[in-house]
Amino acid sequence: MKNNNNIKPSHFYVVGLNYKKADAETRGKFSLSDQAKSNLLDDARLEGIPSLMAISTCNRTELYGFAEHPFQLISLLCKHSNGTVEDFQRVAYVHKNNEAVSHLFKVGTGMDSQILGDFEIISQVKTGFIAAREKGLTNNYFERLVNSVIQASKRIKNETEISTGATSVSFASVHYILNNVADIKEKNILLFGTGKIGRNTCENLVKHTKNNQITLINRTKDKAQKIAGKFNLIVKDYADLQAEIQNTDVLIVATGAQNPTIDKELLNLKKSLLILDLSIPKNVNENVLDVADVTLVHLDQLSQMTDDTLAKRKEYVPQAMAIIDEVKHEFITWTQARKFAPTIHALKAKLEEIKETELKYHKKKIQNFDEDHANLITTRLIQKITTHFANHLKNETTEVDESIEWIEKVFQIETLTNE
Repeated sequence: MKNNNNIKPSHFYVVGLNYKKADAETRGKFSLSDQAKSNLLDDARLEGIPSLMAISTCNRTELYGFAEHPFQLISLLCKHSNGTVEDFQRVAYVHKNNEAVSHLFKVGTGMDSQILGDFEIISQVKTGFIAAREKGLTNNYFERLVNSVIQASKRIKNETEISTGATSVSFASVHYILNNVADIKEKNILLFGTGKIGRNTCENLVKHTKNNQITLINRTKDKAQKIAGKFNLIVKDYADLQAEIQNTDVLIVATGAQNPTIDKELLNLKKSLLILDLSIPKNVNENVLDVADVTLVHLDQLSQMTDDTLAKRKEYVPQAMAIIDEVKHEFITWTQARKFAPTIHALKAKLEEIKETELKYHKKKIQNFDEDHANLITTRLIQKITTHFANHLKNETTEVDESIEWIEKVFQIETLTNE
């Protein structure tokens, strides 16, 4: 029953941190590998958390889920990462219910991305939800919410020009190279790491630099070969990394390691070297700067680039936000209707019961009582009354839970929750 004392109230929360307050080193502490995310979800089930989704990218780590208190989620995040509660309190945020919903809409549509309009994030949201669903950690509310965010993302991409050109870390890195490396078509480029960012960077390199001297290295060689085959690029063994670095002009590091994979011990350079580190945590040790003629650029620096293209994208933010508001309004309307529908049904049943009692009473008391006419009038009244209550509960300013409780007390009805 709705007010069963054994049911503990829960709220929808997002707890997390992102590039706005947390630097790359701090974000690295809270970064979650695929295995860590899986373990975190397993622990959440054991602790009785009904729904939970984890997202961890180079720019943010966030948990979305239902809990009695946000500290349940914060504890899980700290347990399965290298971050501490103290670190979290210093740079993180907690959003609840509608604020959490609004935050997910902004994240999933690229409006909260370090590079405005980064549509790669929506795939992370999809992946996070699928992983949660496989663990049995989703419900109808969560699924409807994620689908609404995906819908908003698609509409913004199709109906605005905010996605003109690629807007991502991978594009930013290639943009930086084009602006800072002369005769890029003649340079040797080495891409170390062929995960998602590595693959996207590779595509942008081929598309924008027109360079056919791009070499790929990955710890798992067959992953690199799949990408190389698509673009007819060179693949080298992981054991060849040091030798290849000596011959390269631009080294792009996009590995998913938890500790640096490149340091000064690997650099026995014959010429100047530009290193772009696209990894979180950082995968290039800053001691490489001890080596002469080395330039190191981290993704945070790349993400701060401002050009005419990005400035123009900002013009479409109001249009994108209007789409978000429209889709979010539809979602909130659905959630409210879903919450109060059982109460409206119970209210209607109660009024029907009262109607039947009154019709029987007046049929006995009034001679030639027109039962059909009375039934028609009272049925119409019941419909009008329940519609008025439903409209009240649909209003976004209405405290739905309090109103439902009041209706149940006044009409002495009880309704089952529909979670």
